[in-house]
Amino acid sequence: MSGDFDLPSALAKIARDRPLVIVDADEVLLRFVDGFDRFLRVRGRYLDLTSYRLHGNVKALADNSAALDVEVTALLEEFRRDLDSLEAVPGAREALSFLSQAASIVVLSNISEMQAPARRRNLLSLGFNYPLVANDGLKGPSVKQLAAGTVAPSFYIDDLPHHLASAAEMAPEVFRIHLVGDARLKGLLPPTFHAHCHAGDWEAAARFIEAQLAI
Repeated sequence: MSGDFDLPSALAKIARDRPLVIVDADEVLLRFVDGFDRFLRVRGRYLDLTSYRLHGNVKALADNSAALDVEVTALLEEFRRDLDSLEAVPGAREALSFLSQAASIVVLSNISEMQAPARRRNLLSLGFNYPLVANDGLKGPSVKQLAAGTVAPSFYIDDLPHHLASAAEMAPEVFRIHLVGDARLKGLLPPTFHAHCHAGDWEAAARFIEAQLAI
């Protein structure tokens, strides 16, 4: 990954003596599922969330028939071409604005290099003016590299247990917070033992970070 959305660019903006908060984008800062559902409804489909996945949960408005996995993949690819219209997860902007007074903030998102400019536009439009890293695959290695940029405590917030597990393996010293932004998704994943904190919302996540930093 090269350009303004890579790890070296983000590391250059991290203050070595300040705490670091690394945040996922989809369902942590941005309401991806809500945006995808709105996209689908224009096309005669909707999300029927019975599991924490999109394949198998896209259905037709007309008769509730499930879309084939190949159709869902095509719809997702079309939706992801222009990632600049998602709404913010409630409380995220206010919490990060407060935390940024004491900590560096970095957004770590699994998007392609081509999608990164649109995601950056989306984040800026919502007041998330923080470095963005376009990641590929499990996030543990990137969390480890970012956390190495500071001698102060680091925190990592994500909705997906496998990324939190990856961070636990690669950067066990980083505090890990499990946060799911969409209320429809909260009950579809069991609590992960790879998180130090299971936050019901951004207020709870911010309280946990404040407690560790005594701010």
